[in-house]
Amino acid sequence: MDGLEVHLSRVSEKEKLARPARTWTRAEAYLGGIALKRSFRRAHAEKPRTEPETPRLLLSTLPFLVVIGLLAVLAVAMMVLAFPGSQPPPRPRPVAAHEQGVAQRGWFQEAQKEMHR
Repeated sequence: MDGLEVHLSRVSEKEKLARPARTWTRAEAYLGGIALKRSFRRAHAEKPRTEPETPRLLLSTLPFLVVIGLLAVLAVAMMVLAFPGSQPPPRPRPVAAHEQGVAQRGWFQEAQKEMHR
């Protein structure tokens, strides 16, 4: 057992020497590096504008106003065309005259026989 304990203590000393002071395989090391990079970028980034840029009427607002106007014109045109007053009145349908029919003798019995087949 004495030899095993010595061997284990030697391995632990070798491992201590083999390990670098800072390991990059742990998540904490990456997070620290990311935080440093982010703070550097923020410090050297362009300052945000305090005044908004003036909008260009021809490129921003005018096309939307034109599209909304065209949609409004189309909506009004559809409403006018769909209004029932502009359609011709429906033609009255001729009513069929009531006629007295005559059936042949035994038609009901023949119909019952065909139904039960």
